Amino acid sequence: MAETGQFNKLKVIREADFGVYLQGGAEGGILLPRSEVPEGARTGDSLQVFVYLDSDDMPVATLRRPRVQVGQFASLKVVDVNKVGAFLDWGLPKDLFLPFNEQVRPLQPGDYVTVFVYLDNTGRIAATAKLEKHLESGEDYRQGQLVELLVVRPTEIGYQVIIDNRALGLLHTQDIHRPVRPGQRLSGFIKQVRDEDGKIDVMLEKPGYGRIDPLAQQVLKYLETRNGFCPLGDKSDPDAIRETFGVSKKAYKMAIGQLMKAGRIRQDADGIHLQD
Repeated sequence: MAETGQFNKLKVIREADFGVYLQGGAEGGILLPRSEVPEGARTGDSLQVFVYLDSDDMPVATLRRPRVQVGQFASLKVVDVNKVGAFLDWGLPKDLFLPFNEQVRPLQPGDYVTVFVYLDNTGRIAATAKLEKHLESGEDYRQGQLVELLVVRPTEIGYQVIIDNRALGLLHTQDIHRPVRPGQRLSGFIKQVRDEDGKIDVMLEKPGYGRIDPLAQQVLKYLETRNGFCPLGDKSDPDAIRETFGVSKKAYKMAIGQLMKAGRIRQDADGIHLQD
């Protein structure tokens, strides 16, 4: 049986002028529209598709990859608002519905909101901005564990984050050494799970990893004030490096090497860039 709001590997069971039908759903199968059918696909082939409901609440398949699926969190852009709720761009032709009673603040088109995606009691895909009821404690995390982070919102002491799509954490201001914004997905590490309340602190570098040296900090500040770009890489002219940073080419190469190892910058033929 195909799962609505999820990726499914489904077999083509019959062909039609307007597409192909895949196993699952009603007796007739789930339609993959002709415009999305891969060239050469035929009955018996298996396709990896996302299943959602069309405007008539009928299951339909797509090869497109939405920004989120049922059971996950994401930061999405509001494209429309009416008296019953908001509609979010999640990368599919039919926008994702965020009911009014599942919002935590007034929304306007153009806003971004972090939501959890679920199936409502009618089987329709919907979103909620009331995140806490869908989060776990995360007490099984251990210091230094590699995790994936979704930045939710700023707080007075840092940023609230969702860890591995399941638990709430906090990224403290003193542990932020590169630009961070709500909606951004980052790799990070567990800093600590506090014994007294079970709350989780995270950081962007592995605990115990040495702080970057003053020259590397200087390079970061240069990038942050120049839209994240510097034309000087490890093959640049030594005089240009000395004129800009006042150091030798060898010292500069060591500094940007440290920043690349820490995941804070990337280098290409044009120069170095702050990592998104």
